[in-house]
Amino acid sequence: MSPATLAEAAAALADGTTTARALTEAALTRIAEPGGEGARAFLAVHAESARASANAMDALRAAGRAPSPWAGIPISVKDLYDEAGQRSRGGSKALADVAPATATAPAVARLLRAGFVVLGRTNMVEFAFSGLGHNPHYGTPRSPWDRATGRLPGGSSSGAGVAVADGMGFAGLGSDTGGSCRIPAALCGIVGWKPTAKRVPLAGTLPLSSTLDSLGPLARSVACCAVLDSLMAGEDGWVPAPAQGIAGMRLGVLQGYVTENWDPQVTTAFEAALKKLSAAGARVELLTVPELADIPKANATGGYAASEAFAWHRGLIERQREAYDQRILSRILRGGQMSAADYIQLGQDRARIIAAFAARTAGFDAVVSPTCPLVPPAISAIEDEAEYGRINLLLLRNTAVGNFLDRCAISLPCQRPGEAPVGFQLMGEHGGDAKLFAVAQAVEAALAA
Repeated sequence: MSPATLAEAAAALADGTTTARALTEAALTRIAEPGGEGARAFLAVHAESARASANAMDALRAAGRAPSPWAGIPISVKDLYDEAGQRSRGGSKALADVAPATATAPAVARLLRAGFVVLGRTNMVEFAFSGLGHNPHYGTPRSPWDRATGRLPGGSSSGAGVAVADGMGFAGLGSDTGGSCRIPAALCGIVGWKPTAKRVPLAGTLPLSSTLDSLGPLARSVACCAVLDSLMAGEDGWVPAPAQGIAGMRLGVLQGYVTENWDPQVTTAFEAALKKLSAAGARVELLTVPELADIPKANATGGYAASEAFAWHRGLIERQREAYDQRILSRILRGGQMSAADYIQLGQDRARIIAAFAARTAGFDAVVSPTCPLVPPAISAIEDEAEYGRINLLLLRNTAVGNFLDRCAISLPCQRPGEAPVGFQLMGEHGGDAKLFAVAQAVEAALAA
C-alpha cells in the first residue's frame, strides 16, 4: 500500500520500503497522466530538478546524512512563492514575462533545507483574489468530486488542493487571505491550514493583502500540516505529538450569519460530525457572537484585500490592464475608491471586533463551523455574472472570519465516504497555533473512529 501521509512516507523511506526517487516518479506520473488534472493543476513542472533532488536525498539517506525524516518527500508550491530561477506569475498573464526570481521565499527555502522535493508550481486564482478556484488564463482544475460534471476546486490555492487530492505530491504550499487554503481543502476533501498571520514570513511571495495574508499547507492529515507549518515557521525538527482524546474539550459552534444558506449535504455532514464529537465526550455548545455581524459592515467600503491589492497593482494595471481577468480586475479597482479615513476606520472597527470576539470565546478550545456552506458548485454555474459573485461570497464567508480576526484555523473533511466533500472548520486563538493542532488532531481521530 502506497504511503499517503508525511509520517507514512517518512517511515517507508527510513526502513527502505521506498525511495525518494520512487515517490517523486509516482507523483510525476500522476501529473502527466493523460486525462488527469495535472495540466490544469500545475503551471510549471520541475521534473528534471525534482528527480535530481530526489536522487540527492536518497544518496544522503544511504550515507546516514539525511537532513530530516522528511527528506525526499515530494510537494508542490503555489505560483505566488518565489523560487530562484522561476517566474512568480500569480496565476496571471499580466506577469507572464516577469523576470525569474533571484532568491527563494524563506518558507520554501526552509522546506528545501529539510530535504523536501519541489515538483512544480500549482495553478491558482489570478493574484489569489477569489475563493472559487477559477482561472480563465490557464484553466480551472476540477474538484475530485463529480469530475464528469466538472466542479469548482475552491480557491485561491486551487491547484494545490487538486494536486494533493489526486496524489500529485504529499502536500502543497498555499496562501490564505480569506480562506484560500481552507476552501480548496474543503472542496477537495483534504486538510487545509491557516496559521496566525505573520507566523510564517511573507517575504518572497506575491501579496494580496499585507494585513490579512498568511502562508500555509494543504495535505492529507492534520499531522502533515503541523509538520509543514512548523518548518515553514522556522521551528526545525518539531514533530506533532500523538492525538489526545476529545473528551472534555469545549467546542463552540458558531451561530449567526455563518449558519445561513447551507447546502443540505453540508447540514447533514456537519450535524453528524457534531453528534460524533459529542458522543466521544466533547462539550459541544452553541456560541453566539453578535459582533460577527459587524464584520460585513466594517468591510463595506472595500476592506483590506481590495485597498491593499490596489496599492500594489495600480502600476501594473496601467501597463497590463487588458491582460487581467476582468472579474478580478474589477475587485482590485474597487480598492481605489477607499479613502484614507475609511482605511483608518476599518482598523479601529477590526480592533473592537477582535477584542469582543476574544472575550466571548475565552474558555473554548476551538470555535467550529462548516468551512464552506456549499459543496463544490458546478464550474458552469459561474458563467453567469450574478452567480459568480454570489457563490464566491458564500464560499469565502465562513473562512474570512478567521482572517479578519487574525486567528489560526484549519479545515478537516467530515463527510462520509462517497458523499460530496464537506469541510469542518476549527478556529483557535491568535497565536494559539500549537494548541489548535492538538485539538484538530483529536477531532480528526474522533471523526475517523
